[in-house]
Amino acid sequence: MLKISASATPGLSLSALARALVITVLLFQSALSLAKSESLDPPANPAAYQWDFSMIYASWEAWEAGMAEMKGKVSEYVALKGTLEQGPAAILKAYQLSDEIGRLSYLTYRYPGLQRDIDQRDQSISGRFQQVQAAFAQMDTSTAWFTPELLLIPEQKMIQWIDTTPALAPYRYPILDTYRQKAHVLDETGERLLSYSGQFKRTPSAIYEALSTADIDFPEVTLTTGETLRMTSGAYRRTLETAREQADRQAAFEAHYGTYAATKNTYAAIYNSILQRDWYDARSRDYPSTLASSLDSDAVPLVVYTNLVQAVRAGTEPLKRYQTLRKKILKLDEYHLYDDALPLLDAAVDYPYAQAREMVVDSVLPLGTAYQTQLRDFLNSRAVDVYESAGKRSGAYVAGVYGVGPYMLLNYNDTLDAVFTLAHESGHAMHTNLSYANQPFATASYTIFVAEVASTTNERFLLEKLLNESDNPAERFLLLQKAIENIAGTFYAQVSFADYELQAHQRAEQGEPITAEVLTTICRDISRAYQSKEVTEDALYDNLWARIPHFYNSPYYVYKYATCFASSAALYNAMTTGTEAEQAAAKERYLTLLRSGGDDLPMAQLKKAGVDLSKPEAIQAVIQQMDDLVSRLEVEAVNLGLIAAVDVTPDS
Repeated sequence: MLKISASATPGLSLSALARALVITVLLFQSALSLAKSESLDPPANPAAYQWDFSMIYASWEAWEAGMAEMKGKVSEYVALKGTLEQGPAAILKAYQLSDEIGRLSYLTYRYPGLQRDIDQRDQSISGRFQQVQAAFAQMDTSTAWFTPELLLIPEQKMIQWIDTTPALAPYRYPILDTYRQKAHVLDETGERLLSYSGQFKRTPSAIYEALSTADIDFPEVTLTTGETLRMTSGAYRRTLETAREQADRQAAFEAHYGTYAATKNTYAAIYNSILQRDWYDARSRDYPSTLASSLDSDAVPLVVYTNLVQAVRAGTEPLKRYQTLRKKILKLDEYHLYDDALPLLDAAVDYPYAQAREMVVDSVLPLGTAYQTQLRDFLNSRAVDVYESAGKRSGAYVAGVYGVGPYMLLNYNDTLDAVFTLAHESGHAMHTNLSYANQPFATASYTIFVAEVASTTNERFLLEKLLNESDNPAERFLLLQKAIENIAGTFYAQVSFADYELQAHQRAEQGEPITAEVLTTICRDISRAYQSKEVTEDALYDNLWARIPHFYNSPYYVYKYATCFASSAALYNAMTTGTEAEQAAAKERYLTLLRSGGDDLPMAQLKKAGVDLSKPEAIQAVIQQMDDLVSRLEVEAVNLGLIAAVDVTPDS
């Protein structure tokens, strides 16, 4: 999953850091709930494949000392209130103290947070984690004075101070980006007042989590095999992926989606509170829309978002071709969206972790031996927790700890999907390592807007290496299907979600009613735009909006999956086509991007690397890639005898 680290938000980012680390938890939960594993008999996790927390703190006593030190430094920081106008030395003192607190924040947050993810049954660790959260909430309020006071200093005077004070150079970008957002910063009283609402504004997400996890009661379904399953998220996904009888997939779908539909009015009320909260936040800072408010932190032009939605809507033909091909290969009279997850071929190949590790390391050789060696050393370290174990959080992620390095959580299970997950997370780990090694603390954390570039680029290197080396038609077919499903899920699906979020927020901004019927209608219209004419509609599917945690935990986030995917596709093409000199230059630009952390606006960072998301070429490249992959899959399907011939008739 995507890597989230401490915020690179402009200004003295103590409160932003606190918010970012809390958001980490929300996004981890949201992504993992969609991929929840329900392994009944997880393999043992040998010590050599478990995390070593002593790299952060040697003991809980050391952690408690770190907490005390952090709180003391926050008090020192609060005492600086009213001093910033004294000159560059006062500004420097505040920022350096901010760095010290920021480093301690990483350590004190990650030490209990990572351990909690390894054993969620241990309530003592959960209690310590709550201590950190409470400290961060206090930090948010205590630091609300800084940005308003900073902005009382004229921008030109601040630039002069930076130019004549070399020690302020690491803070140039964060400081000046704060001035960029000056029009949306309130005075001290206003900022403090908004800070008081922080926990309250997280309440809708907490209610959603309680309703959709703790209080949800999925029904049992008896499959045609005689097996009875409670149709939880994990069981539902597993049934769609393994049940060869369409009737079983239909029963699973109706039971799972029907559960959300039964309380859709409650979900709609919760989502309406999210929309109203976002509109309140936007108006309180004088933004014209919720989208403008969300995009401004990264200075992303609105047209990037709206053009993405429009271009992908217009470029759905390859996705529709794939759905049509699936119907033909599966020999179904009717094709439903619950048929999308069923593998077209049964895979019988296991990939032990040691083999997968070498496959991933070998695949990144084009990025240079130094990159390759650093990745191998990381994957052989105890910063990777590899296997499932009792009480361990499901899914996969990378979490950075500044001054220590990245920690990678996996639940490796020897499948091809697990190999690609390892490649994906390895990209995040190397991005973090290179950022930390080449940036001061103030600009070491890259934004979410560029976070998925490294991960999806590594997946592409792995895919192309395996395709180039394989002469087995069945293996090539599975690899191509994997690549197509990745684009379908990471690009097309996320843009359709972004389309939904924009339409729902716009209705709230216009004062229109937000009901279950309204939200269902939005979903239905978008779904029709993305579906092949061969797909039979199911009304229950229109309740999709109720079961996507990102909508409730992190609005306007999902589009970044698509922009990152488009960026990585463009960068990969530049690194693998053209003359040898052109490829070498493209690789160096890419590595420079990974080293740059958060030292500039993300759109500017990508542009330096060779991707201009304000233009349509990057988006069109992914659509073309999808088209090429589907064409290659059609050829392999003919070679395997799965279809007689390729149908070139357009779907729409």
